[in-house]
Amino acid sequence: MAAARLELNMVRLLSRCEALAAERRDPAEWRLEKYVAALEDMLRELKQQANKPAPELLNEYSRKVDFLKGLLEAEKLSSSMEKALANQFLAPGRTPTTAKERTPATKTVHLQAKARCTGQMRSELLGTVGLVLLLPRLSLGLVSDEKQSAVELDAVLQHHQDMQEKLAEEMLSLARSLKNNTLAAQNVIKQDNQTLSHSLRMADQNFEKLKDESDRLEQHAKKSVNWLLWIMLIVVCFIFISMILFIRIFPKLK
Repeated sequence: MAAARLELNMVRLLSRCEALAAERRDPAEWRLEKYVAALEDMLRELKQQANKPAPELLNEYSRKVDFLKGLLEAEKLSSSMEKALANQFLAPGRTPTTAKERTPATKTVHLQAKARCTGQMRSELLGTVGLVLLLPRLSLGLVSDEKQSAVELDAVLQHHQDMQEKLAEEMLSLARSLKNNTLAAQNVIKQDNQTLSHSLRMADQNFEKLKDESDRLEQHAKKSVNWLLWIMLIVVCFIFISMILFIRIFPKLK
């Protein structure tokens, strides 16, 4: 009963957190962060219960709590590009939290977060381009202002180029890390397969040896039975002949 009540309270709080994450929040909003911390404590306590839910359901709860935690960490980043990159690696839940949901709320929140980051990046880019277009108009007729506008334009373009190079380097680093992890996993699986093959060969060899020993023991048992049977037949024949000789030698008294 305690586990069921704890799970029910956690599902209610999780649904409330998903609803708060879907809303536009003030930067000073503190409730969602506190709620997510409480969710972590409740999930940790639920895993320690004797009558805990199925492992698949616990994994789904952990996935949703980790998603909300990662979403809060992504919102604390300063650059919109960093926020967009962090949101790309978030993994929303696979199943709805409540029966009223048709699609998982975390997926909707994930899409909304991506859209907000994309909108912020577009606004920053448009604002920068507008500034670049406005500077030459304000500096018409002044050679020094034109040079300054050209320098500022170069600085803006260089800034965007640096941001693109930084993003490309981060993506390349992530790709290399993913490749290394994949190769390491392949090596581990290969070693496990070799160990399993060796174990199977040893099991087959032991089975063959056991079969040979069983056949040898069976033959030995048959030989022992045959010798015992012959000995019993000889003893019976000897007793029978002895009885006949005894009757012949000592006739019945009249």
